[in-house]
Amino acid sequence: MALIKSISGIRGTIGGNPTENLTPLDIVRFAAAYGSVLLENQKTARVVIGRDGRISGEMVSQLVTQTLVGLGIQVVDLGLSTTPTVEMAVVWEKADGGIILTASHNPKEWNALKLLNSDGEFISAELGARVLELAANEKFQFASVDKLGSVTTNTSYFEKHIQAVLDYPLVNREAIAKKQFKVVVDAINSTGALAVPQLLNALGVEDVIVLNSEVNGRFAHNPEPLPENLSALSAEVKKQGASLGIAVDPDVDRLCFVCEDGSMFGEEFTLVAVADYVLSHRKGNTVSNMSSTKALKEITLQHGGEYFPSAVGEVNVVKKMKEVKAVIGGEGNGGIIVPDFHYGRDALIGIGLFLSALAQHKNGIKSFRNRYPDYFISKNKIELEKGINVKDIFEQIQKKYKKQPINTEDGLKIEFESDWVHLRTSNTEPIIRIYAESNFETTANNIALRLMQDIKEFIQ
Repeated sequence: MALIKSISGIRGTIGGNPTENLTPLDIVRFAAAYGSVLLENQKTARVVIGRDGRISGEMVSQLVTQTLVGLGIQVVDLGLSTTPTVEMAVVWEKADGGIILTASHNPKEWNALKLLNSDGEFISAELGARVLELAANEKFQFASVDKLGSVTTNTSYFEKHIQAVLDYPLVNREAIAKKQFKVVVDAINSTGALAVPQLLNALGVEDVIVLNSEVNGRFAHNPEPLPENLSALSAEVKKQGASLGIAVDPDVDRLCFVCEDGSMFGEEFTLVAVADYVLSHRKGNTVSNMSSTKALKEITLQHGGEYFPSAVGEVNVVKKMKEVKAVIGGEGNGGIIVPDFHYGRDALIGIGLFLSALAQHKNGIKSFRNRYPDYFISKNKIELEKGINVKDIFEQIQKKYKKQPINTEDGLKIEFESDWVHLRTSNTEPIIRIYAESNFETTANNIALRLMQDIKEFIQ
């Protein structure tokens, strides 16, 4: 069980002891700290909140909402929602901030408060540090009874979000509808069950089959949309003779596809395919984090643009995208960021753009995938016990591979000719992630295994 405090929010497992887990006391403390920061330079504030389908979602939502009311803040509650929908609603509501109640891809016992600024983007490092400071000191000033805040409920934002996708210039509804796609969706018992089928119907996809459609937070499998967790979706696509399968994570900001033969399109290539489509209509630069496939760089160069890597984390990708004026970007975990739509990972606009690209392809999605190279990324992780000094471990690894090109901007990225491996601690779990890419699956796995052995050796 764990409690992870970061500049973008607080994430932990429900229950247990305060300050060690995400207990009601911790939820109230961090909600109060965030609300207090918003009120430091103004008398009133307006905050949008929304949650995914987790078991603890309603409990966490009530605690957050009433804490903000106690500070005198006006709360707009979207209820069951998605991360990108909340981000867009902050702007539409002209709110001062937002809180998304979701632990993304983490299992059912986890939940989190993700904190947004008035642009509907994750708060800055400086603002996040201020929230952590206030939470630690518990320096809160609650409102008097005559100045308590209020709560309004607004459940219309799914429709507004979907309409925005339909209105986006590069989304071709006519071409998508003409293809008469048959789609199987794995909604992982969360709000994707509400948003994704509604979007597909709006795009003219009438034949939609939804797996794990009950929004109860009791995830039918590990909710991270990785190949090893999508065997049921793969089997159902083949059984139904479907055109493709779609999987999202519980808060609908990550996206991956399954081909008609049940094989994986590859979450890394979600961004590659969407970027290829966008760049064919708009020249410009791209950004992805340094744990993402080199294929995006190659596609970008083919279209005459320039590729820029960023540190891992949506806030870092967005910062780099703004710096280089990227026209498309995201993360290799299936996170698509379309800057003139909004600066956040968004599976819904990702679906609209991907299906628009696929609709222009003569054959099926498997053939579409074959347009791109078969690079392999081996994705692994090592769980960390308390007290392990990761900095020392990385320093020892850096010494061992000192003859190789090494980037230390975000953990360690080591290059081996045309291959690479990236080691970094997770922002959301007590783990070290080890990602390695090569033209060959065996080589990628072997590189990752070698570094995992190094880490275990240095831990001991």
